[in-house]
Amino acid sequence: MSFLSDVFSRSFPAPLPLFGKACAVALLAGVCGVVFAPVLLPRMPAWCALLCGAGVWCAVPRARWCGAVLAGIGWVTLHAHAGLALQLPAAAAPADQVLRGRVVELPQHGSRSTRFRFRVDDDATMPAHLRGRELALAWYDVTAAKTPAREPAAEPALRCSLRAGARWQLHARLRPPRGLRNPGGFDAERHALLQRLSGTGHVRAPAMALGDPTGLPAWRERMADAIAGHVPGAGARFIQALALGDTRGLGQGDWDDLRALGLTHLVAISGFHVGLVAGFAAWLAGLAWRAVAALGRYWPRPLAAALAAVAGAALYAAVAGFALPTVRTVLMIAVVAAARCVRRPATVGQALALAALAVLLVDPLSVLAPGFWLSFAGVLWLVWCLPGHGVHWLRTFLAAQGVATLALLPLTVALFGQASRAGPLVNLLAIPWWSLVVVPLALLGTGLEALIDGAGRWPWRWAAACFDASWWLFGALARQPWALWWAPQAGVAAVPVAVLGVFWLLLPRAAGMRLPALLLCLPLLWPARDRPGPGEVELLVMDVGQGLAVWVRTRHHRLLYDAGPAAEGGFDAGERVVVPTLHALGEAGLDRLLLSHGDRDHAGGMPAVRRAFREPQLQAPSGAVPAIQLPCSSGDAWRWDGVDFTVLHPPPGMDYAGNASSCVLRIQTAHGVVLLTGDIGQREEAMLVATVPAALRADAVLVAHHGSASSSGADWVQAVSPRLAIVSAGHGNRFGHPRRDVVQRWQAVPAEVLNTADSGALRLWLGQEGLQVREQRLFERRWWDAAERTRSAAILSAVIQAANGPEG
Repeated sequence: MSFLSDVFSRSFPAPLPLFGKACAVALLAGVCGVVFAPVLLPRMPAWCALLCGAGVWCAVPRARWCGAVLAGIGWVTLHAHAGLALQLPAAAAPADQVLRGRVVELPQHGSRSTRFRFRVDDDATMPAHLRGRELALAWYDVTAAKTPAREPAAEPALRCSLRAGARWQLHARLRPPRGLRNPGGFDAERHALLQRLSGTGHVRAPAMALGDPTGLPAWRERMADAIAGHVPGAGARFIQALALGDTRGLGQGDWDDLRALGLTHLVAISGFHVGLVAGFAAWLAGLAWRAVAALGRYWPRPLAAALAAVAGAALYAAVAGFALPTVRTVLMIAVVAAARCVRRPATVGQALALAALAVLLVDPLSVLAPGFWLSFAGVLWLVWCLPGHGVHWLRTFLAAQGVATLALLPLTVALFGQASRAGPLVNLLAIPWWSLVVVPLALLGTGLEALIDGAGRWPWRWAAACFDASWWLFGALARQPWALWWAPQAGVAAVPVAVLGVFWLLLPRAAGMRLPALLLCLPLLWPARDRPGPGEVELLVMDVGQGLAVWVRTRHHRLLYDAGPAAEGGFDAGERVVVPTLHALGEAGLDRLLLSHGDRDHAGGMPAVRRAFREPQLQAPSGAVPAIQLPCSSGDAWRWDGVDFTVLHPPPGMDYAGNASSCVLRIQTAHGVVLLTGDIGQREEAMLVATVPAALRADAVLVAHHGSASSSGADWVQAVSPRLAIVSAGHGNRFGHPRRDVVQRWQAVPAEVLNTADSGALRLWLGQEGLQVREQRLFERRWWDAAERTRSAAILSAVIQAANGPEG
């Protein structure tokens, strides 16, 4: 024991500060160890870790870092359980509820739908599990694609009257938060956890307004309407974003341009802008104290500047609706101001450690947000790399831009899968122009408008004119093919290795050669990709909801079978799922886009895919969609890299008949066969069984028509007899796909039946090692995953029933 004590005392000869940098790093390590783990600790061990860790942190100075690690583990685990407890049970079926509450965010009005956040009243008349909780709701028109005709829905005029801050009584169908899971895709379940959303759903009739809009959300919407009314042209939508954080007017094209330019951090109210406002408020307070010397007798000037900075940051965050990035920045500023007010000298590093401790103690789950890492890492790199006093401001600005571009590149690629080539140049112009000219004018207009109606017109117009003066150039750059670089998804270990490489690159010149540092960045920026060998094939059945998109790759060729669903004026899986997934897989182009037929759940994403991949060759049944380059009919065949592709249906000359005309594709390798079936029905299946029975035998098959009762007849199932049957369907879809009897028929062959609704994207390999499959939800397990929690609950229920016996 004395030996261990001696070693411990040598390692830590002096007590660690209670809120020092070492404790901040240790707390962050404990939090990350839980948050990024595949499973979540139970509550009891979490309480033990928190209490023991807090005791060691406070009472054992030499081991405070160890106590911070334990405290971080316990604290974030309890927050995680609390966040999950807010949500509807993961296994809960969609249910109707009559709710009263308030619209707490700016509603997003579309041509045929409205999306908004709704906080349920916290009173005894509301369901106990929903009181005081927030929901993400959608309100569709009667004719909208996602609202069945048999379901009642309110008229569009009533939907469009929905205003922020108003109270409503709604009849809504609710479900727990659930998202799609694809390589490199958006994690909707993580987003719901961060936003503390209890569920999602859509509004049904009847609906009734209960009161006029009030509060901060109503004020923000009035300001947004005033900007739209006073500022002519397209620039109004950007002024709304810069002045109020209202990005509802920005379309997908605008966001694509901003990403290509690396300017998303400057649009809407970001932490950077909150910091600028805080600095300006502190400068004004200091100026006032210098101008009126008597003020210093009552309150010291440094303290007044610190409080003014906090007040300015908080006010600006309120204008943004207290969005999470702005709240995090306000908290950081408040911590630094508090350190200043208590007259404790603190370096920039110590202030950053205090801010990190404050953010993690208030909301440890914030490490799930990309902004947490970018904001803290950006400041940390700048503090470490930039020269001290006595350097010209222009040189400092250029050095800061270079350091930020290089140092944050690994995090940007890891978090977003892309990087802007135009960003370093564009930011040199956009940061000073937008932040020092456009944003102050936009805020001046907002302040004047808040005092006097119509007073904000000219500042807003000047801000729009200044913005447009730069956007014409930036917009032209954004549309250049070289502006945005997509990086393939890399392994988890590639990120810290790349950060180490950047650290090496930024060391002083005498630190050694730069080539090893560049080599450390390669696994992240250009990860190795295992392509199929000659005669092998790889497929990815994407999780696109109620629709279909299948990526097929041979050694040197790529094909996309269907492009996912798209609703008019709503969700476009081609844009939101297919294109990002293909980029995450490292694909820069497609050799062919084959559409099974023209229904929106299969062909809706086609325009987005063709735009993103430079118009790949289009093949589809005649009459399915416009501009077909290769008609799809039985007998069509081609060979890529030793893999044979054969079309089995529809017959040549057949008039287009929707599902019945679906293009059935047979993919044959030396190691097995895969059958892609589209939406054919039992009639078409029977015809294929009668005409080409030998061609139907397959190792893996895509279950026709998402597992509907009109497909997968008994004779067809026997003729195919696969080892694996894949269903592409949306979770809890209103059609009930896949039907239980259909699943049972495939399982009786026997075949393993996997559904993208439960497994996420399904990746198949057919090669020398036979048929292999990987489920995305199991491959990248996350403790907030709804499917994983549903599966765990089912297993626990089965164990309890077995323990209780048949009588229990």
